[in-house]
Amino acid sequence: MNRITALLLDVVAIAVFAFLARVAHQTDEMPLTVGGWASTLWPFLLGVGAAALIGAVARWDAARIAPAGVGTWVITVLVGLGIWSLRNGELPHWSFILVATIMSGLLLLGWRLIAGRRSGRTNAAAPGVRETTA
Repeated sequence: MNRITALLLDVVAIAVFAFLARVAHQTDEMPLTVGGWASTLWPFLLGVGAAALIGAVARWDAARIAPAGVGTWVITVLVGLGIWSLRNGELPHWSFILVATIMSGLLLLGWRLIAGRRSGRTNAAAPGVRETTA
């Protein structure tokens, strides 16, 4: 899988994450709208972009769980929650940090796990370790 396809799948994963977050937390003051979804999405999308740049420089295989998937996940969460903190002038509640970390991880690592299984390779092998093929 090429780097562009992996980036697009990461964008879709984070878009789904932001949509689910807006659905779960909609209120009269914060209804589910395209603008509200975009407001939730963009900080985490910047994280995905930063991770893609770091991954390209580090020459990560973008479809692998390690280091690309884990790196993308950690960078996305740190950037997204960091921007949230700056926008709101405080750290997010621990439950928000926990849910955002778990859900984004499931989505960002999940597509890589599925892609690895479909291609028949051992997706979590360390760099330099031979991949197995079906």
